[in-house]
Amino acid sequence: MKLTSIETLRALMRQRGFSMQRLARYAGCSKSFIGHLCSGRKTTCTPQLAVRIAEALDVPVDLIFVVYGSADSGRNSRTKRISAA
Repeated sequence: MKLTSIETLRALMRQRGFSMQRLARYAGCSKSFIGHLCSGRKTTCTPQLAVRIAEALDVPVDLIFVVYGSADSGRNSRTKRISAA
């Protein structure tokens, strides 16, 4: 899942009184990972983690994350094209 907006994540954390440490604890990930999301260093995470972050912040997951890619995109489809050539 891809983070839609760093600003939205930060604003939700502020509004709900979540530090990076607290959100990490509720979501079951490291404080540094939340820090990377908040800084833009990381913009993606697993669907399971996205759901846990959204639940911790009490918002719908699609408010802060969007699905990106598919089973037919990325490296696998490129490999298929190269193999088929």
